[in-house]
Amino acid sequence: MKKVTIFYLEHCPYCAAARRSLERLQTEKPELRDVEVDWIEERRQPEAAERYDYYYVPAVFSGDRKLWEAHPGESEEEILSDLADALERA
Repeated sequence: MKKVTIFYLEHCPYCAAARRSLERLQTEKPELRDVEVDWIEERRQPEAAERYDYYYVPAVFSGDRKLWEAHPGESEEEILSDLADALERA
């Protein structure tokens, strides 16, 4: 089973879009339902966040390998596409 870690911030609009996108992807692509997702709120678990190399959230990792990191101005459709790509590469 694939496993990814997603770092997020509680009130981040991009992170909320990533959650909605994940739900949509898992509905539309049943094979992605098997991906185990570990959501880590970086302010609540700063010691975990410090071990990874990213600047923006959400940031998706498979082990230590960064699969995707959101960027300012990214649309919800871009988030959906980028997250799908990251999960398929996990």
